[in-house]
Amino acid sequence: MRIQRVRLENFRNIADLDINLGCGMNVLFGDNAQGKTNFLESVYFCATGRSHRTGRDRDLLKIGANAARAKVFVDDEGFDDNIGVEIDKMGKKMWVNGLLIKRLGELFGHLLCVIFSPEDLSLVKAGPGLRRRFMDMELCQLYPAYYHNLRMYYKIMKQRNNLLRDITSKPALIDTLEVWDEQLATYGMAIIAARAAFIERLSRIANQNQGEITGGLESLEIIYKNNVDSELFLEKLTKARNFDITRKSTSVGIHKDDMEFRINGRDGRIFASQGQQRTAALSVKLAQITLIEEERGKMPVLLLDDLLSELDASRQKFLMERTRGLQSIITLTGAESAFDNYLNQEGAKIFRVEKGEIMCYN
Repeated sequence: MRIQRVRLENFRNIADLDINLGCGMNVLFGDNAQGKTNFLESVYFCATGRSHRTGRDRDLLKIGANAARAKVFVDDEGFDDNIGVEIDKMGKKMWVNGLLIKRLGELFGHLLCVIFSPEDLSLVKAGPGLRRRFMDMELCQLYPAYYHNLRMYYKIMKQRNNLLRDITSKPALIDTLEVWDEQLATYGMAIIAARAAFIERLSRIANQNQGEITGGLESLEIIYKNNVDSELFLEKLTKARNFDITRKSTSVGIHKDDMEFRINGRDGRIFASQGQQRTAALSVKLAQITLIEEERGKMPVLLLDDLLSELDASRQKFLMERTRGLQSIITLTGAESAFDNYLNQEGAKIFRVEKGEIMCYN
């Protein structure tokens, strides 16, 4: 799978762009705040329907513009796909091969991406929300049905929370909670099963990566910290009703889940050095690529956003060796010590980015 062409209009600071990408390494270089990350964001948005930087779609509009548009043309092993998006102040619309999609789940799989930014290096020590998002986005790409279960879970939880707030003034409504609890448990149990299986496979592959990067000096185990056991989901919801009514929100469920990274058997968030935490994050991201290849039978597009400046030479080398053969889009400022090496990579296509304009350099 590779991206052939990208067209953008009024996307962040990019007013008008139409470029063809190389099938291997694509290097975007330029000073900070010129548009390199905006370009990666547009590609990721077309793949997932979401930005990796903001939860507000309207943030993607160029200042003063009424709408932003992005279109990515994909070669999927000889089959041509194109994905388009239009964003305005009212929301977004997305198309696959010219057909308007009604649900975001219809988008997943047409462009498989793994994005790696400096923020991802904090995966081990960051808050649980970032780790849940990591799980969910990867699972949505692997299994489009997972997105349906996730969407239904949060839709039902929102309705349940509204009901919890109304019960204070209308106590008779408490009898209707059972219906919402049963539905929430049904979707929650499916999500728990998917997350548990995913983390088990991810842990195995990431541990192999950790050992290779560190020369066998470190092991990595990823533990799924589910908030509630699947078979006890409905029971725990029922027992928590009075507490939830008091708090006016749902206290039990997959929205409280987390992951724990154990490096050499110890909680990496507490005991690992920054270098060990970064190695673990790199191991996990590379495991994503392996999982996509194993499950979908295709290699994803790799998006590296200003990452190389955050990695030492040995980790840079490992990353480049392990991702050889993938189409990659890499952003650099030009100040990195390895900058010249990447410019001189055989077959690399180089682009200079300046004030929202992206120009082929070689």
